[in-house]
Amino acid sequence: MTDLKTLLLCSSAMLVSGVAAEAADLPTMKAAPIEYVRVCNAYGAGFFYIPGSDTCLRISGRARYDFLYQTSKVRTGTGGDLTGYLGLMRINLDARTQTDYGTLRAFVRLDLADRSGPFLTSGSRQREGLAFPGLGADAFNRTQTYVNADKAFIQFAGLTAGRASSFFDFYAHDFELIGGTAGSDTFSTNLLAYTATFGNGVTMTASMEDPTYRRFPIFGTGSAVGAFTGAGGFAGYSNAFNPFTPSTFLAPVVVGPGNVAFVDVTQKSRMPDFIGVARIDQAWGSAQLSAAVHEINAGDAGSTVAGVTTATSALGISPTGRASNAYGWAVQGGLKVNLPFIAKGDTLYLQSAYAQGALTYAGISNYTAPYDALAAAPVGGGSFAQYYADAVLNPATGRLELSTTFSAVASLLHYWSPAWRSAFFGSYAEIDYNTKGRNALGLLGFGFAPAGASAANALAFATSPVLRGNNQVVTGASLIWTPVKDLDIGVEGEYIRTALNSGVTPDISKNSLRYVNAQDAAQFRFRVQRDF
Repeated sequence: MTDLKTLLLCSSAMLVSGVAAEAADLPTMKAAPIEYVRVCNAYGAGFFYIPGSDTCLRISGRARYDFLYQTSKVRTGTGGDLTGYLGLMRINLDARTQTDYGTLRAFVRLDLADRSGPFLTSGSRQREGLAFPGLGADAFNRTQTYVNADKAFIQFAGLTAGRASSFFDFYAHDFELIGGTAGSDTFSTNLLAYTATFGNGVTMTASMEDPTYRRFPIFGTGSAVGAFTGAGGFAGYSNAFNPFTPSTFLAPVVVGPGNVAFVDVTQKSRMPDFIGVARIDQAWGSAQLSAAVHEINAGDAGSTVAGVTTATSALGISPTGRASNAYGWAVQGGLKVNLPFIAKGDTLYLQSAYAQGALTYAGISNYTAPYDALAAAPVGGGSFAQYYADAVLNPATGRLELSTTFSAVASLLHYWSPAWRSAFFGSYAEIDYNTKGRNALGLLGFGFAPAGASAANALAFATSPVLRGNNQVVTGASLIWTPVKDLDIGVEGEYIRTALNSGVTPDISKNSLRYVNAQDAAQFRFRVQRDF
């Protein structure tokens, strides 16, 4: 029995040994090593290497809640809301790779928001195609979802290409919650730019930018019904000084005795805006000088009355009735001064801009209607509308008469303690129109005549707010608490006064013959914001 056990054990040992020897001859299958995410210290905190590459990536974002209170003079229709609400999310992706030519960077930012109420449901954002409204009876023009590819640009060897903030901008409401002061703040546009660095903080930039986001309408006068009758004007012509309607995309131009062309005054894209910037950044702060050229290019005649004659060439317009191109321009100077001797983080901004035919660069419309609105009031049911136009099509000459704008802004940030800070800010801006275009509209019968059989017409023309020079003052202050890093809880209030540069206009908010020169508005905003 013992011999049998010994024989079996020996056989088993030999079998196992043989199998092990045979297995040793087979190829082995080893698990691939795990590549862990590594911290990238080359570009500051928060970056890590994308596994399998030499590119560093930082993911960040924002969550925001806003509550708004806005004064109103009307309680009917889609107006009359006094409060508004906003919830916003933001995602940032910042990818950087070191190359033989320096850092290759791609930055992407996406903003998504849902908002309701006055001045949170933005007509400007809808005109830009960045927002869409709810369509219910209690929602239309009062609720809005906002989507914006806010940033999507590439930077490489001095080149910036993609969607980014305009290089013309400087202060751009850095210290404000509402962002209502006058001044250029085109935070999303499409551009191609090159920045040269000269050392000691000095840079110079040349930028070619999308003109679409810098446009305000060319003022037209509506559509005509009936025939031109000479000095008496149009029979049945719609009033040039009525509120803006889509029909103003056609504007009449006299092209000969009894002959009129109707010009398409929507602006066409032929040339980009060209921007030049000189800037210095040092320990004391920053300074910047910006300049821009903006082409105003109208369309051809959409229709004619009594034909279009060769007399157009003598009037400076094409045989089809198209107005000659005009070129708007703007200059801006800005200064940022760090004030650590008052408190750590204290900063003062000063900025001023002047523009002709390019009013967004001066930013007078920023509070009331930041983009592409011919007329708007700064408060619901306002006493009168501010009119904004880069140019006016003169019906007597067929030429574009450019508007002139000016703005100045100051903003101070002060830290009461590391956790409490306030901003104090104010701006003044005004717009003036070349009177040739406005007077021609009246004298040729394209609207109210300043003189004639009816004294009422003369008064109406003289007091109409349309194409009247106006100005706006914005002042405000904020108080913000930061209990922990990257969390802000704060409130801001603004007072806005909008006035005609001279004279009076009927108060359309009152059912009376009351005349006014100015109107007031106020807005308050409470915000909770977390950045990460």
